[in-house]
Amino acid sequence: MNNIELWQSVLAQMQFHISKANFATWFQNTEIISKDCEKIIISVPNAFSKEWLSNKYNKLILKTLHDIDDSIKDLEFIIKPQPSKNALPKMPSIENEQPEDTQLKFEEFKTNKETNLNPRYTFTSFVVGSFNELAHAAAMAVADNPGFTYNPLFIYGGTGLGKTHLIQSIGNKICEESKKKKVKYISSEKFVSSIVSAIRTNSMESFKASLAPIDVLILDDIQFIAGKNKSQEEFFHVFNSLYEKNKQIVLSSDRPPNAIAELEDRLRSRFEGGMIADVSLPDYETRLVILKTKLQEKNMDLPEDVLDYIATNVKKNIRELEGALNKLLVYNKINQTLDLETTKKLLKGFIFSPFDVANYKKIIETVAKFYNLEEKNLFDPTRRKEIVRPRQVAMFLLRKELKYSFPAIARKFGGKDHTTAIYAYKKIMQENEENNKLTEELNLIKQRIYSA
Repeated sequence: MNNIELWQSVLAQMQFHISKANFATWFQNTEIISKDCEKIIISVPNAFSKEWLSNKYNKLILKTLHDIDDSIKDLEFIIKPQPSKNALPKMPSIENEQPEDTQLKFEEFKTNKETNLNPRYTFTSFVVGSFNELAHAAAMAVADNPGFTYNPLFIYGGTGLGKTHLIQSIGNKICEESKKKKVKYISSEKFVSSIVSAIRTNSMESFKASLAPIDVLILDDIQFIAGKNKSQEEFFHVFNSLYEKNKQIVLSSDRPPNAIAELEDRLRSRFEGGMIADVSLPDYETRLVILKTKLQEKNMDLPEDVLDYIATNVKKNIRELEGALNKLLVYNKINQTLDLETTKKLLKGFIFSPFDVANYKKIIETVAKFYNLEEKNLFDPTRRKEIVRPRQVAMFLLRKELKYSFPAIARKFGGKDHTTAIYAYKKIMQENEENNKLTEELNLIKQRIYSA
């Protein structure tokens, strides 16, 4: 494995541990220039990059290198000025190449300069499961009728669960079907930065004018606007201006509007005035489908027992899932063979919850026993208080502990409407804050669930 291939492998892993912006900023124009026994020498374009990588990412880079080649024990950064503006180190493409030249493809930063959308993010490549079906259906409806269906659309969920993919899919579909529609995707950090710059240069009116022609505004990670009073004020005016003209607004966040601290009430009420949909953790079946879809995209293959192991054990989010897959593909490319034992060793760092014993069956069983019921009682269509309360607690724990989506919870309980699950979750959440007895009950139930 030469230095170029080794660094490509490192880059393929690094993108799953840091943000896109940080990756583009700090890993541009970097390369391995030598390997001396157990030490790797990495060139960087300037002193600022050297200091940042040394202080911020040294351990992560070294660990990634060691995972690929365990003989590597140390690394050093040296400054090597770039004679010209180069792009990120080129990652070989696997598409339209012969199998013997197959390597991992790296397209994370191929975006449309006019819309800022990544063409990879489409509804076709988006895997739908119980954890995201409501958000997906809402996104499709918005893409089919922008400005008039679910406006604004607010999608929330944890890191790495596909929110960015989904909201950009809306923009790409609209662009594909209507060339006249002006679509713009902006991260909230970039949006706030633009506002600060406009204030500093006294060009706020010009900034607002640049947004006026937009038909579809897609803002990612809107929670970053919280606490920034001037940015919230200006966004409030932008929001109203677009909304009054039936222009579509799509927002994403890591939490629902009512859980964003320091968000102005007037903005919160507008966010809640449209459609709010969540994206939660994918279940085993969906994780397996995602892995197979990624392999199909890359025109590559792995043994079934290896895929089963990844889907069973890498549960944190889709980004981690793809990171684990890429790590195995790099190894498979170099060594031409990959078995289950090797997979377990390679993915040791991805298995974050060895003692995670909580699952659907355990929660149902524990709740039923705690309230002296049979498990089947929780699914009875009765409204008796002694059944309703335990059922609501079970729904609450499925949501809170396992991150089940509300539609998935509803299906588990005999196909009830998902609003029943939402009501149960909110009711238990509220009473948990007000009722010490219920808090104690929940703590005892969770102790039993997580006991070995």
